Amino acid sequence: MDSLLTGGAKYQPKLKPYAEANLCSFRYKRNLTMLFNSFAFWIFFALVMLLYHRMKHRAQNVLLLVASYFFYGCWDWRFLGLIVLSTLVDYAVANGIHASDSQKRRRTLLTISMVTNLGILGFFKYYGFFANELDTLFTSVGIPALLPSFHVILPVGISFYTFQTMSYTIDVYRKNCQPAGNLLDFAVYVSFFPQLVAGPIERASHFLPQVTSHRIWKSEYFQQGLFLIVIGLFKKVVVADNMAVIVNSIFETPLQELTGPEVLVGVYAFAFQIYGDFSGYSSIARGVAKWLGFDLMVNFRMPYFAVDPSDFWRRWHISLSQWLRDYLYVPLGGNRGGTLMTYRNLMLTMLLGGLWHGANWTFIVWGAFHGLILCLYRVYSQWSKDRPQREPSIRFSSGTIRLAQTLVMFHLICISWLLFRADTMTQAWGMFSIVMTNFTFTPLVSTMAGMLLFCAGPLIAFEAWLEFRGKNFSLFDVHWSWRSFVYSHALMMCFCFPPPVAGTFIYFQF
Repeated sequence: MDSLLTGGAKYQPKLKPYAEANLCSFRYKRNLTMLFNSFAFWIFFALVMLLYHRMKHRAQNVLLLVASYFFYGCWDWRFLGLIVLSTLVDYAVANGIHASDSQKRRRTLLTISMVTNLGILGFFKYYGFFANELDTLFTSVGIPALLPSFHVILPVGISFYTFQTMSYTIDVYRKNCQPAGNLLDFAVYVSFFPQLVAGPIERASHFLPQVTSHRIWKSEYFQQGLFLIVIGLFKKVVVADNMAVIVNSIFETPLQELTGPEVLVGVYAFAFQIYGDFSGYSSIARGVAKWLGFDLMVNFRMPYFAVDPSDFWRRWHISLSQWLRDYLYVPLGGNRGGTLMTYRNLMLTMLLGGLWHGANWTFIVWGAFHGLILCLYRVYSQWSKDRPQREPSIRFSSGTIRLAQTLVMFHLICISWLLFRADTMTQAWGMFSIVMTNFTFTPLVSTMAGMLLFCAGPLIAFEAWLEFRGKNFSLFDVHWSWRSFVYSHALMMCFCFPPPVAGTFIYFQF
C-alpha cells in the first residue's frame, strides 16, 4: 500500500542482529498496510468512524474489538491467537483473584498469569538470543549445547500488550482496581487498535472505565485530536523519516571511513529520529483515540529539556517508566533499604528496562548506562546537600544554570542513543573512539547538519516555547490564528519535504 505523503516508497529497517544466530533464526515480520502514515490506515479509520458514532455503547465496543483484531491481523493474522490467549488467561485469572479470599490461591492465580505472559514474551523475543549465547558459551569449553532450533518471528507490539495485561492482573491482585465486568470490555482494553502495537501502556484503572462507560462526544475532542495528529505526522514524516536518511548512512558506513563530526551528526540525528518517531506515534495514537472519545495517557513531555536522569524518565516513554517503577523498582524495595540497596534496585530496574527493548547486548548496556547515571546523579545530589554552602565567586542566573544542566543531560542521552542504535558493542565503542580521536570536518558534515536543523529545528523551537511557558501551557491557550499557523506549517512541511523513503515506526520491533 502506498505510504501517505511519500509517493509509495517503503523503508524496511533492519533489526539488530545478535551474532548471526545459527540456532534460532529471528525475523521481524512487517507489513506496511496499517502504518499511521499510510493511506490504508486513514481509509480504515474513516470507515470505523463512519460506523462508530452511529452506534450505541455496546455496539461501539464490538466494532472496536473487530476493528482492533482486523488492524492487528493486517500485520500477521497468525499472532492474533497470542492476544486472544493473553486476554482469556488474564480475564479468568483476575476474576478468580477477585473472587477468592485465600491468599495462597490468589498468589497461585497471579503466578499463572505471570508465567503465561512472560513465557510467551520470553520465547518469541528472547529465545534466539539466549540460545545463541548459551551455544557460544558451551562451544567455547567444548560442550555441545544441543538446543532445539526454531524459526521465530517477532509478533509486532508483543511487549506493549503483554505489559498492559500483566499490569491489569497485578492491580486486581493488589486491589488497586476492579476486574472487568465482561470479556468484551476487557478484550477492547487489551487490543484497542490506536495504542495496540506501540503504546502507551495503559493502566486498567485509567482506561478500563472509559471502555465500560458510555462515551459522550465533546467538540473539544476534535480540536485536541486534530492537534495531536498533525503534530504527530510532522514528527514522524518530516523529522523522524528524514533523520533516518542521515542515521542509516552513518551507521552503515565502515568505521574506518568515518570522522568524529560525522558520527556526532549521526548520533544527534538518531536522537531526533527516535524521538520524532516514537513521540509521533504516541501523539497520533492519542489523537485517533480522542476522535473515538477516549483519553490516552501522555507518553512524552519534551524529554530533551530534562535537567537530570530522573527528570528524563519522567518525560520519556512515561508509561514504561511508570510501569517499571510500580511493578519492578518498588517491589524490589525502591529506596527503602538504604543507599546501596537503592542503587542496586535502580541498576536492576534499568537493566531489565534495557532488556525489554530487545535481545541484544547493546540494549542491556544501554540500560546499565542509564542505571549508572541515575546512581551518579543521586550521589551528586546527596553530596551537594551535605557539603557546606559557600558564596560563589561568579553568579549565574537560574536560566543559565538550567541551560547548562539541559545540555549536559542531552549529551548523556546521546551517548546512550549511540549504544541503542549500534548493531554491536564493537560498533558502538568504535564510533565513540572515532569521536575522541578523529575530529576532521568533511563537506558531508555541513550538509547533514543543515538537513538536521532544517527538519528538527522547528520542532525544537516549538517545544522550547511550550516548555518555558510552563507545564500547564498548551497551544490551545493562544489565539486561533497561531494554531492555524502551526497546523499550516506542519502540513506544508509534510507535503513539501517528505523523506526519500517512508519508515515504519521504530518501536514496532519492541
